[in-house]
Amino acid sequence: MLVNQKMSEGLTIADALAPASQAAGTVATPNWIPVLVYRRMMALIQTGVLGASATLDAKLRQATDSSGTGAKDITGKAITQIVKASGDNKIATIDLNVDTDLDSANGFAYVQVSLTIGTAASIVGAYLFGLPGYEPATAYNAAAVVQNAG
Repeated sequence: MLVNQKMSEGLTIADALAPASQAAGTVATPNWIPVLVYRRMMALIQTGVLGASATLDAKLRQATDSSGTGAKDITGKAITQIVKASGDNKIATIDLNVDTDLDSANGFAYVQVSLTIGTAASIVGAYLFGLPGYEPATAYNAAAVVQNAG
């Protein structure tokens, strides 16, 4: 990115799990995102109010196609568990180097953010940002991105 460039011109919002109350269990961003156009990616995980004694785990997963074939965790790409006692209204991130962190030798080229809520329903959300090798980044935004006021 250049100093005089808008952030929205250099950074893509590749996918999102809108903040909402999620029941205990596992949820994920709705799509498996192909990493072909990206150099780097970052997951942003957000909590609102967590339920009584709730926990939140988040990680990046990889697959060989857009339907999630062969899905598995990306080694070392998970947050330390967030707990109710200190976890309301927090943000965590997970960085991904597309060239070195994926199992590309075995055809893994799609990424998704996975959240596991333990014990009680909690307000959580997740975003997957990408730094594409080609600009403008807005060309790679998720369909849910409808405006860039800037």
